[in-house]
Amino acid sequence: MSTSTPQKFEFQAEIKQLLDIVIHSLYTEKEIFVRELISNASDALEKLRHLQLTEKEIFDEKLDLEINVTTDDKAKRITIQDFGVGMSRSELIENLGTIAHSGSKAFLKALGEGAQKNANLIGQFGVGFYSAFMVAKSVKVYSHSWRTAEPGQVWSSDGSGSYEIEASEGERRGAKIVIELKDECADFAQDWKIKGILERYSAFVSFPINLNGKRINTVQALWLRNKNEVKDEEYTEFYKFQAHAVDDPRLRLHFSADAPLAINSLLFVPKDNTEKLGFSRLEPSVSLYCRKVLIDAKPKDLLPEWLRFLKGVVDSEDLPLNISRETMQDKSLIEKLNKVITKRFLKFLEEEARNRPEGFADFYQEFGHFLKEGAALDYTHKDQLTKLLRFESSLTEKGKSTSLADYVSRMGADQKEIYYLVGPNRAAIESGPYLEGLKARNLEVLFCYEAVDEYVMNNVREFEGKKLTAADHADVKLADLPQAEGALSEDDTKKLTAWLKETLGERVAEVKASDRLVNSPVLALNADKFMSPHMRRMMKALNRDGADSPLRVNLEINPRHPVIKRLFETHTANPDRAKLVGEQLLDNALIAAGLLDDPTAMVARLNKLLESV
Repeated sequence: MSTSTPQKFEFQAEIKQLLDIVIHSLYTEKEIFVRELISNASDALEKLRHLQLTEKEIFDEKLDLEINVTTDDKAKRITIQDFGVGMSRSELIENLGTIAHSGSKAFLKALGEGAQKNANLIGQFGVGFYSAFMVAKSVKVYSHSWRTAEPGQVWSSDGSGSYEIEASEGERRGAKIVIELKDECADFAQDWKIKGILERYSAFVSFPINLNGKRINTVQALWLRNKNEVKDEEYTEFYKFQAHAVDDPRLRLHFSADAPLAINSLLFVPKDNTEKLGFSRLEPSVSLYCRKVLIDAKPKDLLPEWLRFLKGVVDSEDLPLNISRETMQDKSLIEKLNKVITKRFLKFLEEEARNRPEGFADFYQEFGHFLKEGAALDYTHKDQLTKLLRFESSLTEKGKSTSLADYVSRMGADQKEIYYLVGPNRAAIESGPYLEGLKARNLEVLFCYEAVDEYVMNNVREFEGKKLTAADHADVKLADLPQAEGALSEDDTKKLTAWLKETLGERVAEVKASDRLVNSPVLALNADKFMSPHMRRMMKALNRDGADSPLRVNLEINPRHPVIKRLFETHTANPDRAKLVGEQLLDNALIAAGLLDDPTAMVARLNKLLESV
C-alpha cells in the first residue's frame, strides 16, 4: 500500500536507446525474460543466504528462501516474487535506473576475492531485468530491503524513458515483480506456457520455484554434486528428465575439471541407438549451462558430430557470454570445451574397454558406428578412436571381436600389414576365395561387415606403423607356399592364362596363376586402384558419376584345381565349350567379389552349358 506521492525519474542519458535495443534486438526469443527474472531472483536469494551468516539482524527473517511465480490469464498478468535481499530506494534507483549496472557484480566485488568462485551468482550483466519490457505494458517492482530500517518501496515504469518510485507499506522482504502483459504477449499469462519455460531454462536453480503454488524444479543439478554422494536411481531420474527418455542409461560419465577450464559435466549413453533403428539423424543433445542456467539446449559445436548420441549437461562458469546470455563471444573457448570433454569421454571408453570388456562390447555393438565415423573424419582424436575399434577376425569366435592392438600383438615378426576383408557377414567371407591364401599362411584377417568399414579403413590407413590392407586387393603380395603335386606345369599354366586373356578380352585386365588360392578355382581382383568393389556398389546406389564405367578385373586361376586342369584339356579339344566355361568362371569370380551387376548373360550361358550335360 502506497503512503507517499510517486517521485518521477528520467532514465540515464542513453537509457531510452538502450531499452529499445534490449526490447527489440538483444534477445532472440521473448520467453527469455522468464529465465532472466528467475536468475535475478536466485541471485537475490543467494546473497541473502550469505548475509544470514554475517549479519545479526535481517528483516522478515523467517521467510523461506524460495521463488514464487503466479499467472493470471484473465488479467494478462505474471508475478515473480523472491524473498531475497530486496532493494532500498537508493538501490532501486541504482540497479533499475541504470542499464548495465549489475547488483550481482557489485556484490561479488564487495565480498572480495574469496567470492569470485561463488558460481551460484548467475546474474552478471545487469540488463536481464529489462527483458521484461519485451512483453510488458508496464512493470512494477515491490521491494523491501533486508535492512530492517529501510521502508518498502514500489518502482514502476512502462519502459518509455522514465520511472516512478514511491514508498509502500506492508511489503515482505525481497522483490515482487508484477508484469502487465501486452495484448500480443498475453499467452505468457498461461500456466502451461510458463511451466514449460521454467522447466526448460531454470529447472536446476538452487532455490525452490513454485508456479501457482506447485513446485517446478524437483530435479537437482546432479552435475554439481560429488559423484560419491549420488545414488544410481538419482542418476537415472535425472537422465530421464534431461533426455526426455523412458529407458535407463547404458553408461554415464560424471566429472569435473578446473583446468584449462572450470567444467562440471554429466554425460549419458542411452540404451539404444535410434539411428540404427532407422530413425532420423540424431541432433546434439548435451545441453550447455552456465552456473545452472540453460544457455543452449542443443549446441552444435560443443561436441564433435560423431558424439551426437550423447545426452546430458555441461556447465562452465568460464563462458564469456554476450550481454544477453544467449551466444558465446569467444568461439575458441567452446573449442577448448569440445577438446576437454571429448578427450575425457574417450578416456572413459578406454577404461570401460579395459575394465568391463563385455559391457564395452555391448556398447560397441550399438554405438560402434559413431566411433567409426569419428575415426574416419576426426583427425584430432583419430588415434584414440582407432584404439577403440573392434572387429571379428579369422582367429575369433563368431560374435567375438578383437582390437587392432590385439591383432598387432599376434602378428609375426615379418608381417608388415594388417589385413581385412569386407563382406556382408562372416559366412560369406569365410566361404569366399580371398581368405584362402592368408589362412594357409596363418595370417589373421579382420572381418568388416558394414558398408562404412572400407571407408574407415581407407581413412585410418595405418595403426602402430602397420598399414591397413584389403586382403582382396590386387597388390597384396604373399609369401610362397610349397607347391602341391598334381598342378598344371608352368608352361601349361602360361598357355591357359594367355588363352583366357584372349578369350575374355576387355573384360579382364590381366590373367595369371594365383599365389593365394587353395580350394577355389579362380578369383577376381579389382583392377581399379581408386574404386574398390564395395565403393563401386555404394556409388552405384547413389547414382554417382563413375559407377557405370566399364569394369575391368584381374583374374587369378588355381593351377591345382580340377576345374582349371579340365579347362586346360578342353580349351584345345572343344574350344567353344571351353569358352563358355571360361566366361562362367569369370562370372563366378565376379559374383564372389560382388562385382556382377547384370546376371542375364550368365543365366543364358548356364542354360547352354546344361544342354550338353
